[in-house]
Amino acid sequence: MYFVHPQIKIERENLKKVFKSFFEKPDFEFLKKKLASYFPEKDFVFTDMGRSAFRIIVEKLNLKNSQILLPAFICDVFYPILKEYNIEPIFLDIDPKTFNIKIEEIPQKITPKTKAILICHTFGLPVDFEKLYFTLRTSNLQHLPIIEDCAHSFFAKYKEIPVGNFGTVSFFSLYKQFPIARGGLLVFPKDWKIELPKTKFNFRDLISLLNSFSPFAFLFKKFGREIAPKMIRKEKSKEPLGINDVSLNLFSKFLEDFAKGLAKRIELAKFFQKELKSLGFEVQEGEGNVFCYLSALMPKEFVKHRDQFVIEMRKYNIFCTRIWKDPIILNESVRKDYKINLANFLNTIEVAKRIVNFPLQNYFEENDVKKIISATKEVLFKLSKA
Repeated sequence: MYFVHPQIKIERENLKKVFKSFFEKPDFEFLKKKLASYFPEKDFVFTDMGRSAFRIIVEKLNLKNSQILLPAFICDVFYPILKEYNIEPIFLDIDPKTFNIKIEEIPQKITPKTKAILICHTFGLPVDFEKLYFTLRTSNLQHLPIIEDCAHSFFAKYKEIPVGNFGTVSFFSLYKQFPIARGGLLVFPKDWKIELPKTKFNFRDLISLLNSFSPFAFLFKKFGREIAPKMIRKEKSKEPLGINDVSLNLFSKFLEDFAKGLAKRIELAKFFQKELKSLGFEVQEGEGNVFCYLSALMPKEFVKHRDQFVIEMRKYNIFCTRIWKDPIILNESVRKDYKINLANFLNTIEVAKRIVNFPLQNYFEENDVKKIISATKEVLFKLSKA
């Protein structure tokens, strides 16, 4: 069985790591040293979720009652926070080759109320900072704070420098790349002072952790489609919270494994992309990608069958996803509140209609990718006859 979200390979050493995570105290010294090597000019704090880190950023940058620029192709989880702080989003369309923002749109969308720009390294591909900086400098906008959404891009590098170092502040969603129950990371200027209340491992976290094992993931996919999304999205507190010790231990224990397997993951991803391109898919172009999601656009002749393609792939025990088939600008409340004209976001709409995220885990071998490609060929053939 193949899943998109991070999985734990069922073997003795991994099971020992999970077991110990429930009883050991987190090794803060190891993590402090490790993260300091990635973000030498910054400080950091672990949060319960990536969205909690974003809330802190809004407070610290005093973004209430302002405008911010952000991608049109991004998760609508930001919407409640924007509403709460009375922030007006100014959306940027995306480049269909990279799925990242069209940087050239920035100068024409800036207003006197704009107080920040949020850029997202979508699916793990870094934004072109050289172009971004040049655009801001030549438009006399270099004062504009940059918020890096690194939710998909831990270990991604631009010009050999880890992302998270380029903006004023950055945040990560650790559970999107690591098999942990939950967790975010906020990377911020050293003169900020941030303290968060500790949280405890709960039932929601247990379900999330079990989802990292393929047998449970299969059961949740088969029987929990209505329950799981509600459980995951419902949080007790709107206030930013710290990460629980179990999740922090899991991050610490799997961090080295992820780093060691990254080169192989990237090599497999490029092989995967080559095979998909031969079938008519369009893939995310660019260097420095860590492939949090192996994402591609359905061949144009199969666009109307995209959702059926995902369903048919499940018959081969391959569980693809469609992140984001419903980006923030397609949220009906967002469209109404901010008077969104979808005609201004044709690339975002096109990508949302065609996006498919394929399974890719660090422990995959080339044969795993070949099996997924073989199933893809068979499903496309079936759809061509439909």
